Amino acid sequence: MNRSFPIPEALPLAEQHGQTYPSLVALMQRLLGDGGCPWDREQDMKSLRRYVLEEACEVIDAIDENDPAHIQEELGDLALQVVFLGELGRRAAAFGPDDVIRGIVSKLVRRHPHVFGEVQVSGSEEVLSNWEAIKAEEKKDRGVLDGVPRSLPALYRAQRMSEKVSRVGFDWPDGRGSRDKVSEELAEVDEAIEGGNKQRIEEELGDLLFSLVNLARHHGVDAELALRNTSDRFATRFSHVEERVKQEHGVGRGARTANRRPGFRSKSSTATGMKPNGRANDTRRDPPSGQAGRAWSRTTRHRRSGRAFARRVASRPDRARRKALSRQAAISLAAPTR
Repeated sequence: MNRSFPIPEALPLAEQHGQTYPSLVALMQRLLGDGGCPWDREQDMKSLRRYVLEEACEVIDAIDENDPAHIQEELGDLALQVVFLGELGRRAAAFGPDDVIRGIVSKLVRRHPHVFGEVQVSGSEEVLSNWEAIKAEEKKDRGVLDGVPRSLPALYRAQRMSEKVSRVGFDWPDGRGSRDKVSEELAEVDEAIEGGNKQRIEEELGDLLFSLVNLARHHGVDAELALRNTSDRFATRFSHVEERVKQEHGVGRGARTANRRPGFRSKSSTATGMKPNGRANDTRRDPPSGQAGRAWSRTTRHRRSGRAFARRVASRPDRARRKALSRQAAISLAAPTR
């Protein structure tokens, strides 16, 4: 019995028209059929939910890395989930993979009348407005926000909701209104904190976050991406704090004691132009003047406090050291970079 499966031939880009997609459907049918994979045969739509989310997130990571080979690989993994779910729909006698494709093709044709019909548009904003109007006509029994998945990340869901209601006229005339709303919500957060009611604090913080997302939308900023980038910067700066402690003081009191020996200079101190006592060497350049000088001074203070912190924390027990590192990471995150 031949148990092999034909691998599609690699084609030049100019000759690729999606003709290999049926091979993925055939492969999935094989895995789910008699003599197929026991694990695949045990799955249902609910069990695949986590994998759909995971693969979608991995596609996003690959896009952020700007790595075409990685994007290609992760798109294949995501396509597998689409085909897998399509075949599970067939098994349940609900729909099949061709129904999925026909549905999306039909939807795209209907919602692009400026391409497949006689409608004229002035630009992308009108395209989006037409899309929402056609969608509302198709789904008369659904509200404007019903199409926003509840399982989206909270910031992204808030921004999608803000975008959708703005297209039906529920919005500030300009960005000033959304900025004033942020100040209003911040004041209410302060009041809630003074009152000490945890539930109200949570509600007011939620209102503040939502108003910040709305402000981001008014200025063309993706709130989810903005927070992700800030989190990445925080992680990078925190790792620098950890590495500085390890390099200058090791993992125990021995390194701290060694620092006190006459003539001792750590490599990191030499590389950063700092003496073991945390003071700058004479080779340090003069600080700039004006606004740049003020920023330079703030950065220098943060760096000096970080080195002093490193000396203090090296002798603490592990648990205390971890807590102190967390506090210093917050300081480092706030420090301006040059």
